[in-house]
Amino acid sequence: MDEIGIATLLASTLRVSTPLILCALAGTLCERAGVIDLGLEGKMLMTAFTTAAVGVATGSLVLALGAAIAVGLALSLLHGYACVSHRGDQVVLGMAITMTAAGLTVVLGIAWFKQGGQTPALPEAVRLDTLMPGLVAAVSEVPWVGKIIGIGLLGHNVFVYATLAAVAGVWWLLYRTRFGLQLRAAGENPAMVDAAGVSVLLRRYQALMLNGVLAAMSGAYLVLALTPAFIPNMTAGRGYMALAAMIFGKWHPVGAMWACLLFGFLEASAIRLQGVVLPAMLGGGAVPVQAIQALPYVLTVVLLAGFIGRAYAPKALGLPYIKER
Repeated sequence: MDEIGIATLLASTLRVSTPLILCALAGTLCERAGVIDLGLEGKMLMTAFTTAAVGVATGSLVLALGAAIAVGLALSLLHGYACVSHRGDQVVLGMAITMTAAGLTVVLGIAWFKQGGQTPALPEAVRLDTLMPGLVAAVSEVPWVGKIIGIGLLGHNVFVYATLAAVAGVWWLLYRTRFGLQLRAAGENPAMVDAAGVSVLLRRYQALMLNGVLAAMSGAYLVLALTPAFIPNMTAGRGYMALAAMIFGKWHPVGAMWACLLFGFLEASAIRLQGVVLPAMLGGGAVPVQAIQALPYVLTVVLLAGFIGRAYAPKALGLPYIKER
C-alpha cells in the first residue's frame, strides 16, 4: 500500500470511528452509573433525523445541533423517568426507544418531506468542513510522511478532534473527580452512595443527561459529516456496535475508544476490499460483496474474543435502587 493509500485508510478509520466513540462514551457514562441503555441506536437515529430536518428547514448548523441535543436529552430523561424514578425494566424501555425511533423517523420523513422517509440534502452551510485545509495542504508536501499526517490526521472536521478530546474528558470526569467517583459508586454499590448523603437517583439522572448529549452528537455527526441527508435506518446498527465496543473496552472510556477504532479500521478496510479479485487458485472472480460487508463484524468478534479477557459489568447495572427506610 502506498503513502496515499495508508493516509486514506487512516482518515477513513477516524471518520467512521467518530460516531461509534461518541456513542460508546454515552453508554459508558450511563452504565457506570448502573443504568442499561439499549436505546443508543434509537437515540442516534432520532437525533440524526432531527439534525437533518432542522438543518434543511433553517439552514443553521447551530440550530440543527441544538435541536439534536434537546431531543437526545428528552429521550434520556424519559429513560430516567421510567427506569430510575419508577423502576421500569431498563432493557425493555431501551428497545422501545429504538423501535419507536425506527418507525417515527420514517413516518415524519414521509409526512414532512415526501421523499420516502428521506430528507433533502443539507445545504453546504450546515455541513462540517475540514478544520485546517491550509495546514493539510502544506504538510502534505513533506516527503515520505506528509500525506499520512496531512490527509490521515489533520484533514478532519472539528467533530473528530472534539471526540478524541471527549475521551480524555470522560476519563478525567470518571477517575479524577469526586463526581465521577460517586457516579461509579452508584453503579457498583448504590447503598454506600446513599449512606454518604448523595442521591443515587440524581447521579443516575446526571449520567443519563450526559449520555443524551453524547448520543445526540453521535447522531448529528452522521448527517453533518458522513451522509448529507437523513436516510431511514441510516445508523445501521452503530448503536449496538458502540455497546459491544464499550463492553469489550471493559466500561472504560479509553478501552472503548480503542475498540471503536478497531471497528472503524475493519469497516474502512472492507470498503477498500470491494471489487478485489480472488487469485486463480481460489477460483478467481470478485470477492462477494456480502462477505466484505460482514468482515468488520466477523473479524472484530474473532480479534476481541481472542485478545481481550473477561469483562465485568458494574455490580448494580440494571438494578433499580430502592432506598432503605
